[in-house]
Formats: sequence, C-alpha cells, structure tokens
Amino acid sequence: MMRKTNPALAHVAPFALWIAVILLLQLLESAGWCPRPLYPVSYALKSVACAIIFLLLKPWRGYPAFSPAYLPAALLSGIGVAVLWILPETAWFGARFPAAQRAYFEWAVLMPGSLPSYVDPAWWPSLPPGHLSWAYSPAECGWPLALAKLTGSGLVIAVVEEFFFRGFLLRWFRNSAFMEESLTKFEVKSFFLVLAVFAFEHDRWLAGAMAGAVYGLLLLRTGDIWSCAIAHGVTNTLLGIYVLQTDTYGFW
Repeated sequence: MMRKTNPALAHVAPFALWIAVILLLQLLESAGWCPRPLYPVSYALKSVACAIIFLLLKPWRGYPAFSPAYLPAALLSGIGVAVLWILPETAWFGARFPAAQRAYFEWAVLMPGSLPSYVDPAWWPSLPPGHLSWAYSPAECGWPLALAKLTGSGLVIAVVEEFFFRGFLLRWFRNSAFMEESLTKFEVKSFFLVLAVFAFEHDRWLAGAMAGAVYGLLLLRTGDIWSCAIAHGVTNTLLGIYVLQTDTYGFW
C-alpha cells in the first residue's frame, strides 16, 4: 500500500521549488553567469517541474470538491484584482493622476523610495532598451516560451501559491496540524501575517496586499481553496494577456 504524502510537504514543496529557482537565478545573476535566454527557459522548466510535483503530491486531498456555485465569485475576484494590479501603471492613469502614479511607483513598488527599473522617464510607458524583462517578449524568446510564461503564470504558480498561502500558511500560523483548521475561520493575526508575506513576495507589494486580501476574503466566504486558485489564475492570465497585447513586460 502506498503511504500518503505528508500534507505539509504536499503544500510546501511545489512553492519551495518555485522560489528556489528564483533565488538560484538571482545568485547566478549576481555572479554574472546568467545569460538572458536562461530566464524564459527556466520559467518554462520550473512551471513543468512544479506542476509535476503538485500532481504527484496531491495537496488537494482532504479539501471539498470545487462547487460551481462559487465560480461567479471566483471570476469576479480574479478580474477585480487584475484591474487593481494594472490600472495604477497605465498611461491613462498617469495622464490623469501623474502625482499619484509617481507616488505609486516610488512607494508601492519595491524598493520604496526609488523608481523601479522598468520605469525610465525617458522611455515610459515603454521599457528601456535592453531591460531584462524584454527577455520574455516573443520577439526575443519566441512565442512558445512567451506562451509558456503565460501558461505557467495562470495555471501553475497561481494554483501552487493558493495551496501554499491560503491552504497551508494561513492555517499553519494557527495550528501546526493545519488540516484540522477550518478554511472559513477568521483570525486576525494569521490573516494579516499571510497578507504581509504574500504582499512582499511581489515587487508590487501594495497590489500584492490587495490581491491577498481579496483571495483571503474569498476563502473565508466560500471555504473553497479551488475558488481562490481560479481567481488567482484569472488574474495572472488577464495580466499576461495585457502584457502581450501592450508590450508592458515590466509586469513580467
């Protein structure tokens, strides 16, 4: 008889691998050993690897099956977060609220107090020539890798993050036997700790905090981790489509 995987391992391992690849690339970059083509290639490979680990470990065991009744709330939540994520960085917003957009870039995107690398007043809203984010553009990496980025963002990391943050971490902060904890229980400390970790996992920390609040409240309302995964996947997919349509690769 096959032994069941430890639930904590099943929730943590896919996300840990994702973060490990990011840290490895940063280490290689700091040593000057990270050629640009490695970024889109590594994203595609880690998406496949994390998806395989997720499917093998089956962290969804012990959760209720997804209820179609929650689909409208999941879709609306995902769309709403995508709008919150994109709107402050649009040319439309900047033309109407230039001071607010400047403040957003300086203080709501890491590191606070400076403009992010993808915002150069001489080129904005386009990326500066040679910026690393261009490595994900179809013109540079090709459509297969660009679509792998879109797919990995919408179908892999969105699901992996929700099982880690809302499925595991939110309840583990309350009880190490986290699977015994209710998904609909609101506890101030654990909710805002997860919100903070999720926010600062992203360079756009304020948008990350708003996204974490929406996904967290969706979980409290539905008790359905799959609704959170769908909402997160919709957000990431819409963001990716926006990036490909507008060449705003700074989001990637």
